Amino acid sequence: MEEKRGPLPKQEEEPWRVLEFYSGIGGMRYSLMKAGINAKVVEAFDINDKANDVYEHNFGHRPYQGNIETLTAADLDNYGAQTWLLSPPCQPYTRQGLQKQSGDARAVSFLKILELIPHTKQPPNMLFVENVVGFETSDTRAKMIEILASFEYITQEFILSPLQFGVPYSRPRYFCLAKRKPLSFQHGVCNNKLLWSPSPLFEHNENTVSDGWDQPPANWDTLIHSCEPIERFLEFKSSSDQVTGTDVSADCSGALENIDERNLNTMSQYVVPLSLIERWESAMDVVYPDSKRCCCFTKSYYRYVKGTGSLLATIQPNIKGKASSLKKQGLRYFTPREVANLHSFPDDFQFPEAISLRQWYVLFCLHLFLKCYNIRLKQIMHPGFLYLEHVPLAGQDSLF
Repeated sequence: MEEKRGPLPKQEEEPWRVLEFYSGIGGMRYSLMKAGINAKVVEAFDINDKANDVYEHNFGHRPYQGNIETLTAADLDNYGAQTWLLSPPCQPYTRQGLQKQSGDARAVSFLKILELIPHTKQPPNMLFVENVVGFETSDTRAKMIEILASFEYITQEFILSPLQFGVPYSRPRYFCLAKRKPLSFQHGVCNNKLLWSPSPLFEHNENTVSDGWDQPPANWDTLIHSCEPIERFLEFKSSSDQVTGTDVSADCSGALENIDERNLNTMSQYVVPLSLIERWESAMDVVYPDSKRCCCFTKSYYRYVKGTGSLLATIQPNIKGKASSLKKQGLRYFTPREVANLHSFPDDFQFPEAISLRQWYVLFCLHLFLKCYNIRLKQIMHPGFLYLEHVPLAGQDSLF
């Protein structure tokens, strides 16, 4: 086999050339921009037509929509990219799924891409991989680490939650950072470890990882004391904007299909019908504007209410929670803009008009919390990042 060259030289003023696999609605690309990294996405790849519509609407470039399993090592070499960003399908690893891992057809393309690395003339200097909690125990992850180690990549792995960054959103995710020798991480103490805290990136002790960082928190909700209240992320904040008691009428239809999806100028379409409350009240997760946690939204949010994400009570009862009737608390769904805010998408992010309200939720809930992306991408791509002044992890904007 032809001997591989070392990391592709890059002049300091030149941007990193990046390939964005499974690009979705552009979360990785926004994170590159927010992190202030001098980078150029030379190509993005996604098979989802609607996601590509959104990506093109915001970036003016339509991702490659073909089957990435057909890509060859020569194809990848032609892009001259030093960095690969990958957010492969999470369904093979979710707790609700069949957990077929690498035996799931949706895992094949990711493994195929990794298996191309030894056949490229110029392998990427760096890789960044994201997925759901559960990926870290999968055979897919084991195969990924085996491939990377055999090709002289150093890895650092983290499981991080928005709660650790001051955002009241419970959604821990898996991240893997990889650099090919002779490149290295400035905090080598994290090498070849799976950590559940970003704290080692800000500690001055280079030699040890504190007890507990390599173990999952006993309860993620212990982090909520440092989070901002949900009201900071709401699109409609004043009492006049909120749903009132008269909005929740007994005449509300139980079928969500009857809600006008395109009437985005009224809050009525986000009201949870009384019939659904009566049926599913015991299964609903209800939060308030001053709450400091909400549950992860799934792609079935707005279609179903059980186990798909939190609902917002717009009328504060004397006693919060289910001790007071939920039918009198003005329950509504979080709006797409509010979901975007909780995922840290920028204010200028938009969906094209052809995307329906349900599709908004599906596309958003399949994608990522950007602040976690920002700090990880800074660590892997910004040579001076780990010498930045120490800042509180719970700070909203001070980190970035």
